[in-house]
Amino acid sequence: MGSDVEITTPKEKKQKSGFVTTLTRVFKYSGVRLLSLFITVVIGIYLTIMIANMGGYVDQMMKSEIQERITMEIGRNPAFRNMDPATKNTLTQERIQSEIDRLGLERPLVIRSMGFLKNALTLNLGRAQNMSSDSGSRNVKAIILERIPYTLLLMGTANLILFFSTLFLALALSRKYGSFWDKFVITLSPTSSVPPWFYGIFLILIFAAVLKVLPFGGVIDAPVPKDFLGRALSVGRHLILPASSLILASFFLSIFNWRTFFLIYSSEDYVETAKAKGLPSRDIERRYILRPTLPTIITAFALLLIGLWAGAIITETVFQWPGLGRVTFRAINLYDTPVIVGTTIIYAYLLAITVFLLDFVYALVDPRVKIGSGGGPQ
Repeated sequence: MGSDVEITTPKEKKQKSGFVTTLTRVFKYSGVRLLSLFITVVIGIYLTIMIANMGGYVDQMMKSEIQERITMEIGRNPAFRNMDPATKNTLTQERIQSEIDRLGLERPLVIRSMGFLKNALTLNLGRAQNMSSDSGSRNVKAIILERIPYTLLLMGTANLILFFSTLFLALALSRKYGSFWDKFVITLSPTSSVPPWFYGIFLILIFAAVLKVLPFGGVIDAPVPKDFLGRALSVGRHLILPASSLILASFFLSIFNWRTFFLIYSSEDYVETAKAKGLPSRDIERRYILRPTLPTIITAFALLLIGLWAGAIITETVFQWPGLGRVTFRAINLYDTPVIVGTTIIYAYLLAITVFLLDFVYALVDPRVKIGSGGGPQ
């Protein structure tokens, strides 16, 4: 009677041991990485809460606003007009104190900030203090969700066009180093020091005020077109100027940066060796220039995707574009801490998740990178 005995060769044992070691290293690295990113997010959110509250100054402003509002309400109420002044003053102070207690403004700032931090980390964003959505809701989630589509439309259109157009133009320029167009881009690259809203003002003056071919701002015509195609074309017309201002503000500098980046890699020794072997220029570009630069390109694209959620505060305000940037601008002016913290926590979580996933993407696109082995090429 035979016995089934599994015989494992030394090579198989070594492979199995190597796989277990790699898996353990990846899990250990992932845990440490997640913990460090979480700590970073906590610190960033807490600092945002303290800055938005201006170290307790906003609480004092809210107390003053409550006192003024309740005093005026009682003073204007006919039911209290003939009341004894001392009794009226006592009633006023009781209502003021009741409202302060309801909002928790008497608690120490450190304790209140910890409550804000816990709610923010669990995405319990609460209610806005001074703002509301178009439907009248004061729920911070409702305010943010209402504005996200507009920001994604504007920032997505502008940044995706900017990223891919400048990347391919820079690659083309790197093949023609020293040409007229190469020098042209270098000459115009300082124009990217001008902020997008500055270009926006000029575009409004030219195309809206003088030529009158595009709208001054907003997101759709009034009255709103009834058919879908009409609404889409209307939104597209309103999108042209703000998107163009965002593209123009970074266009030439982005081309210059990518072009310089590609030139650095194209001057490496292994590229010169490939040229000496007579390999076609397209193969050299794809295998020896684009492949080593792929991790950097992926990083730039990933950070671009995160930036879509941030909005453009001043540019959206100039064009009256109802996105998250404009909401953040209003929240800062109104000292609306929950809204400021709400927009920040979304951006912080997206940034942390992207940074965490990028390490694994690097390992997939670049075989020199090994997860958990110091983060550098091996």
